[in-house]
Amino acid sequence: MVNIVPEITRKSIVELIENGERADGRSMDEYRDISVEVGVIEKAEGSARVKIGNTQLIVGIKPQLGEPFSDTPNVGVLMTNSELLPMASPSFEPGPPDERSVELARVTDRCLREGQILDLEKLCIIEGEKVWMIFVDIHVLDYDGNLMDAAVLGSVAALTSAKIPNATVEDDKIVLDEENLVALPVKEKPLMCTFAKINGELINDPSLEEENVMNARISIGVREDGSICAMQKGGEMPLTKEEIISAVNRTIEKTNELREYLP
Repeated sequence: MVNIVPEITRKSIVELIENGERADGRSMDEYRDISVEVGVIEKAEGSARVKIGNTQLIVGIKPQLGEPFSDTPNVGVLMTNSELLPMASPSFEPGPPDERSVELARVTDRCLREGQILDLEKLCIIEGEKVWMIFVDIHVLDYDGNLMDAAVLGSVAALTSAKIPNATVEDDKIVLDEENLVALPVKEKPLMCTFAKINGELINDPSLEEENVMNARISIGVREDGSICAMQKGGEMPLTKEEIISAVNRTIEKTNELREYLP
């Protein structure tokens, strides 16, 4: 999708950043106001609503029993989907997922999976036959930039708060105790931090206005120990080695701050 930004708007944003300022008064490394609320979907086993500035999304967790993949017969399954609701932005259209929706789901999934958020072996009930499949569904309600960080933060919050029925095997049959719910086996809380490159400067948590004029974008996912578990580059311009190293170091610091919002 081609996004045409009025030259006067582009010039204004670039000039502000050249002077170390941003249109909303934030510093280069400052997030907008953040809120995280869990348990927002009554019928979901886990859910969370996240707001970063005017960007808002809801994440729902849906577990179901299924067959494991043939190459990993003793581990559960984690799958992530995203939906960009047309009411969230004039640029979101109904119909099949577009490239932005696919990218959001894949990057979030990669951060969660490679970040080892769940001990998937503990989701195996009968090896090679039945495991828990955990579906993470992301619904974007309001789009004002930086969906990546919000999606990962919401997914981690929803998974951390989710509960599933206790499953036991009796006479080769799986018995689900709906009255005895147990937490998912969360073992890590990976989070993501996104930077936009505008006129040679890297700014954290870009707003939609800033995304519309950025030359490049980099989103970095890290585990609690600071090790990298995901990275996604967007935009046409390259990033230097020094810029990437700087972004990684800043990500470690900022995700520690984001983690304080988790339940």
